Amino acid sequence: MDLAIVVLLCYLLGSISFGIIIAKLVKGIDIREYGSGNAGFTNVLRVVGKCPSVLVLIGDTLKGVLAVLIGYHFGDTNYAVIAGLMAMLGHAYPLFFRFRGGKAVATGLGVILTLAPDVTLFALAVFFLTVGISRYVSLGSILASISVPLMMLVLHKPLPIFLFGLIGAAVVLYRHKTNIVRLYQGTESKIGQKPDDGGVK
Repeated sequence: MDLAIVVLLCYLLGSISFGIIIAKLVKGIDIREYGSGNAGFTNVLRVVGKCPSVLVLIGDTLKGVLAVLIGYHFGDTNYAVIAGLMAMLGHAYPLFFRFRGGKAVATGLGVILTLAPDVTLFALAVFFLTVGISRYVSLGSILASISVPLMMLVLHKPLPIFLFGLIGAAVVLYRHKTNIVRLYQGTESKIGQKPDDGGVK
């Protein structure tokens, strides 16, 4: 019964889309109808502005943190991992907003920050280094997500946490499938350009 509560509660928590809510409050728009069409940090930054996008980033990250804490409250590391995954799925496919959400990077960041802070530091380093060199936020997000299970393996993290790294990375990569195509075709938007898609969603 506790696991069912964790699954439902954390999915609903993830379904609170700060990008949609803040864009509506600040500009009166549905952020999914503008820019890249996604409800995450990068699109809010490009369409609405810096301060609102920071609020979105904080809110989406805290969803991941809170989900893991809920999992630990009701159970063990297995519960925490399931809770984190449900928050990511809720963010990507929010019940409250017709299942059209973001790309789960910021929420996944919050999950990893709580489960494995040392891995988070490495992933952030990969993200910022990649974005600094390439100017592609989406590429930074993709490579950072790939680095997570690799570092968990290197650091000998417990199996449930390692499995989260694998599944979480798979979710992020799937949500970035159109970005991967555009990166291959050379049509992906860089920082400062008008958006096609991508980034920390």
